[in-house]
Amino acid sequence: MNQTRLDLYTDYLTVTFGYATATGLSQLLDGEISHDAISRFLSGDEYTSKDLWKQVKKTVREVESADGILIIDDTVQEKPYMDENDLICWHYDHCKGRNIKGINLLNCLYHSNGASIPVAFELIRKPFRFCDIKTRQEKRCSDVTKNEQMRSMIDTCIQNQLKFSWVLNDIWFASAENMEHIKEKRQKDFIMALKSNRLVALSEKDRKENRYTRLDQLAWTEQKAITGYLKGLTFPVKLARQIFTNKDGSTGILYLVCSQLAVEWDEITTTYQKRWKVEVFHKSLKSNAAFAKSPAHTAKTQANHLFASIVAVFKMECLTISKHLNHFALRAKLYAKAIRGAFDELQVLRAA
Repeated sequence: MNQTRLDLYTDYLTVTFGYATATGLSQLLDGEISHDAISRFLSGDEYTSKDLWKQVKKTVREVESADGILIIDDTVQEKPYMDENDLICWHYDHCKGRNIKGINLLNCLYHSNGASIPVAFELIRKPFRFCDIKTRQEKRCSDVTKNEQMRSMIDTCIQNQLKFSWVLNDIWFASAENMEHIKEKRQKDFIMALKSNRLVALSEKDRKENRYTRLDQLAWTEQKAITGYLKGLTFPVKLARQIFTNKDGSTGILYLVCSQLAVEWDEITTTYQKRWKVEVFHKSLKSNAAFAKSPAHTAKTQANHLFASIVAVFKMECLTISKHLNHFALRAKLYAKAIRGAFDELQVLRAA
């Protein structure tokens, strides 16, 4: 890895407010480095989650703690006008409730001592093509599922001797197989959101006799967790229901499952709130690090640009720790400086 080139490019992603191009960076450096050299950097070896760990390891060791949290989630960035390839293709967007053309990133964020650091990532690729029998349209698929990649990320974090106690994720990763993997195979605890139609038995006897009830049909007591057996699991779990009010005034219900039987409703809901850190990370990635603002055309250059965007957000998190300003406040400060510099230059031009 050319660390000098990576540092230059990630800093450029942090300060640019438009499209991130090799020509733009070269001009910023007054031609000190040619745009061809930057293009060669992006089209060189493809950077992976292993390379990300090398970038963040030192900082992680400084902030990690035994009660650290792994937060796993994916996000889709729409790229409707780019040519389709294995990386930029059609993915299901849970927020929009439909398939969109773009990039699908699976991210693993480590949260400890107030810092949120990306420690692993996977770009979802769909290299295999097939014909849908019903629609007779060509579609793409991956050779590995996101749930398999999630479990692989957790295993990698354990191999890297990362200290953590909890794994948090939303409904889309709350499969029984993932729960068994985290609790039984890796001896870690989890808190996951559940769909209201998940089935639960309230006793060992009910489980053995296959008597299950939907979560939304249980007799819930407010702010109290209950113990039960989710269908498909061999161990008991704690279940909690949280009622909240949306921005539009409507009421929502969140069902949570926790593998730690000693905790109660307050701790379950408070701990799960930290899952929001990954949403903030994704927002910063898209807004503050030019995640989608690259005209790169090949899958490799696109992937390396996305890797650099993740590193750029990590470097902003380091500044957040030292300067006590969030990512958006830091960007606002940079923007104010840029406007001031442009204003001063305009006065010089007029005076001339």
